[in-house]
Amino acid sequence: QVQLVESGGGLVQPGGSLRLSCAVSGFTLDWYSIGWFRQVPGKEREGVSCFNVADGNTYYADSVKGRFTFSRDNAKNTAYLQMNSLKPEDTAVYYCATDPQAFCDNSQLVAYDYWGQGAQVTVSS
Repeated sequence: QVQLVESGGGLVQPGGSLRLSCAVSGFTLDWYSIGWFRQVPGKEREGVSCFNVADGNTYYADSVKGRFTFSRDNAKNTAYLQMNSLKPEDTAVYYCATDPQAFCDNSQLVAYDYWGQGAQVTVSS
């Protein structure tokens, strides 16, 4: 059974940092593309970062470029999203997603069937 579990969310002041983790079980993460999304109630889901296994590139949304960094630890089967210089507009529930068939369309992962429960990130003074 495939499971993705996000952790690391919380409340942070503007300008602060958080690191989200996405622990994957059920298959080997380093074989597949993986993406991070965020969702705010009433707004469309936004793909913020996507690692494309086919070309080894990581893609970022313009809204987070230069502030967020994707990484992964294959030994731990875990992906990370380091978020620096956080802004109030980064407040959202953040999800990771993956799938053997998934691929990146810029910063948006597509064709996925597996995602986690989400981690709340709140940026506020």
